[in-house]
Amino acid sequence: MELSLAGKVALVTGASRGIGKAIATAFAGAGASVLLSSRKLADLEAAAEEIGGDVDVVTANAGDPDQAAAAVERCMERFGAVDVLVNNAATNPYFGPAIDIDLGRYDKTWDVNVRGPLVWTQLAWRASMQERGGAVINVASIGGLSVEPGIGIYNGTKAALIHLTRTLAAELAPTVRVNAIAPGLVKTDMARALWEPAEDRIAASMPLGRLGEPSDIAAAALFLASDLASWVTGHTLVVDGGALLGPGARRPGGG
Repeated sequence: MELSLAGKVALVTGASRGIGKAIATAFAGAGASVLLSSRKLADLEAAAEEIGGDVDVVTANAGDPDQAAAAVERCMERFGAVDVLVNNAATNPYFGPAIDIDLGRYDKTWDVNVRGPLVWTQLAWRASMQERGGAVINVASIGGLSVEPGIGIYNGTKAALIHLTRTLAAELAPTVRVNAIAPGLVKTDMARALWEPAEDRIAASMPLGRLGEPSDIAAAALFLASDLASWVTGHTLVVDGGALLGPGARRPGGG
């Protein structure tokens, strides 16, 4: 077995930047045909040009079932299959105490972060995976495994996504593997407000001494999509630089 996706077709949501773009880049580099999806065409086209290889783009709001259906249909028309689905797109329109959130932003967060991955997986299953098999990778968060101030609703959606991953893994086995990745704090635009003001301090508190890069998450996704993970399903792979070990886990004087 090798870390190759040659002959496979991957559909990646939220693929125009950050973690999604890094995953699409890794997949294309491993030989996959990749359909990039996000809301803005110009950003998608720029990402596709940078990635190169056998890639195409489609605009879709990940929380809109009709747009998701059109994207999966486009993937089938362009590449003939959906072998790997990466549910990466997410939103976090609210920062503050969970008790104070308005229902509009609450609903949007759940529609994109939980209902969205379910809908995209349903569509990929019915269009291709039910017959051909495949792999689904949900991008969750270590926030779904912990409690943090200010982003409790977002973290609640990620906890639900982790549980949904296990549920779908049980239901779609043995032909479709369903796994999740739980990133720690990664240097993306979406998370900029969390890391930019205190990057050095946060990095110094972490066992591995740095914040995550999108490429760190892409490497995990490539493993889970490949045949090297052929006996892995229902698992959430934590990629967090050791953050969940706690602030006291780094040995004084360590690297």
